[in-house]
Amino acid sequence: MTDSPLVSLVGGGPGAWDLITVRGMHRLQAADVILADHLGPTSELKQLCDISTKEVVDCSKLPYGRQMAQEKINELIVSYAAAGRRVVRLKGGDSFVFGRGFEEVQACAEAGLTCEVVPGVTSAISVPAVFGIPVTQRGMVHSFTVVSGHVPPGHPSSLNNWSALAQTGGTLVVIMGVKNGGAIAAALIDAGRAASTAAAVIQEGTTAAETGFRTTLGSLGAALVDNGVKPPAVIVIGEVVGLGE
Repeated sequence: MTDSPLVSLVGGGPGAWDLITVRGMHRLQAADVILADHLGPTSELKQLCDISTKEVVDCSKLPYGRQMAQEKINELIVSYAAAGRRVVRLKGGDSFVFGRGFEEVQACAEAGLTCEVVPGVTSAISVPAVFGIPVTQRGMVHSFTVVSGHVPPGHPSSLNNWSALAQTGGTLVVIMGVKNGGAIAAALIDAGRAASTAAAVIQEGTTAAETGFRTTLGSLGAALVDNGVKPPAVIVIGEVVGLGE
């Protein structure tokens, strides 16, 4: 693998180690240093490469917990690569879907380093699919929207138009929305989405720890609490949820 680039930004997929792409696996095998998040196949790296020959650096950003600053991650990528070491920045899902991957590409560009992007399988589509829910279905749904729920509706930092999202008629897939799921459901209902709309929650999707349940939009907030849901989890809202039952 001598032709591998100096820096590779690899999307690790939704969780299961064997859902990373073949190219992503090859980049891990060629790497000298792996800067890894806590999601994706990080805990199963030994299935993908000989980790005894790698330096593995924990760059976890735990929801509402311990986090390595993005600026520090950027600094590590650049410093390792500038020293001539092949670097893989391993992230969960796809690096460009709420993953801050482009910020890392920009940091490399500013340092004069080329950063290869290796796309990953995003949990927004794959986790519902593994649970038996298609995000689209012919004759039923012609659109789906992937939404970040890390800030609640009405928050000054929120960039989502929840009223518009309630009116799309398509499937809504919310990631990073466990803490704010109740507020999101309430905002959608207030904007006209029926409280009876089917909803599903899938936690730790594609892994051995996967668990999930179906509910309704009106009951979503209480169901998240009653079931003790913890991140990472994917919330699916829409008629398609009923197809997998």
